[in-house]
Amino acid sequence: MSLLKRIEEKEFNQDQNGEKKRYTTPVKKKPRHMEEKEQKLHNYLVEELKKHPGQDDAHIKKLIRDLSDPFFEQEGERLTFEQKKQLLINVENELTGYGPITPLLADPHVSEVMVNGPDQVYIEKNGHLYESDVAFRDDEHVLRVIEKIVSPLGRRIDESMPMVDARLPDGSRVNAIIPPLALNGPTLTIRKFSKEPFQIHDLIRMGTLDKKMAKFLDGCVKARLNMFVSGGTSSGKTSTLNVLSSFIPNDERIVTIEDAAELKLYQDHVVSLETRPSNIEGKGEISIRDLVRNSLRMRPDRIVVGEVRSAETLDMLQAMNTGHDGSLATGHANSPRELLSRLETMVLMAGMDLPVRAIREQIAGALDLIIHQSRLKDGTRKITHMTEVLGMEGDTIVLQDIFVYRQTGVSPDGKIEGNFVSTGIRPHCADTLERFGIDLPAEWFQEAW
Repeated sequence: MSLLKRIEEKEFNQDQNGEKKRYTTPVKKKPRHMEEKEQKLHNYLVEELKKHPGQDDAHIKKLIRDLSDPFFEQEGERLTFEQKKQLLINVENELTGYGPITPLLADPHVSEVMVNGPDQVYIEKNGHLYESDVAFRDDEHVLRVIEKIVSPLGRRIDESMPMVDARLPDGSRVNAIIPPLALNGPTLTIRKFSKEPFQIHDLIRMGTLDKKMAKFLDGCVKARLNMFVSGGTSSGKTSTLNVLSSFIPNDERIVTIEDAAELKLYQDHVVSLETRPSNIEGKGEISIRDLVRNSLRMRPDRIVVGEVRSAETLDMLQAMNTGHDGSLATGHANSPRELLSRLETMVLMAGMDLPVRAIREQIAGALDLIIHQSRLKDGTRKITHMTEVLGMEGDTIVLQDIFVYRQTGVSPDGKIEGNFVSTGIRPHCADTLERFGIDLPAEWFQEAW
């Protein structure tokens, strides 16, 4: 069955009576004559705009509205006012935005846009997935939007390189994968980045952490502790890393290293580095590991790595162990303990034949604090563990939870209920914080289980 047929006829295996249930849902397509009018208007405006080069988006939008009047006088006699308005919006989105998904990207309540081929677009809203009423014309239409995103960044996507990571000008993370790897058609995933990056009070308001934990993290960053943010996909690691980075004093030199630049820091002295994929000949790739090595020669006070995935972990740990205190990074893991295991594995990917104990000593010596974040079933993000790395005991790295999130139940509307509690243990790093003039009230650590 073709893709179109599978979308037009949704099949469900069995209903309550055990019988096969089938119903049809129309694909969200424009009427044929409206598609033709939209294409005509698009082509007409493209030719007219060529006569006005060098205009920014604001002027182009004004020109589009002005130039469309002659077109509608000739071609729009059978169109209603609403149809003309919608045609103009659609073409404006094509020329100055990203086609049909432009309104979704502009919606502040939408956090993620997922294009699964031309006929199926999902969004994430308030932590839940919904199918939108947006559709592209065909595979080529989706490909044009992907090209529009990746081309300004000097990246490309074609059959020889059918996957790409990129970003929008506002920092939103983009991943695209096309046939023959994507069987549904060109697939585009956009993780939106807030126009105003989250501040610590935003995380407190959303219930990601509480005020005591926020003040503790502020002190840990100012006291130059080495910290890792761990968590699963879409758990909010990058947002938390951005907030942690905002605590860094303004008089320090910060070097950020990312696959696709997302971090937005407001300090004066920030150097942002971004990886580069290989060219069509398979040469010229610059990896995160290359950038971490280079950053050590840039006299950084802090190194902030968007995410460690591979051999760069060894270089990052060595930097943390050799005078670059206060460095920050994120990594995928399901718990603080699992993060340590993943770091061991990633160090081995560097190709160094190191004994496991030596790797663990590197990790224990480098890391001070692990902040583990989770996306709960109701879509909320919580920092579920703040865990201190104490050192080695035998062949085991010793961890100690300082704050944890304790779930108490589920409300009738499906919301997770719980609270943040101290484990009642005074952090081992308290002496370090006090040397930096940061006071930790004793009552913070008396709320034992």
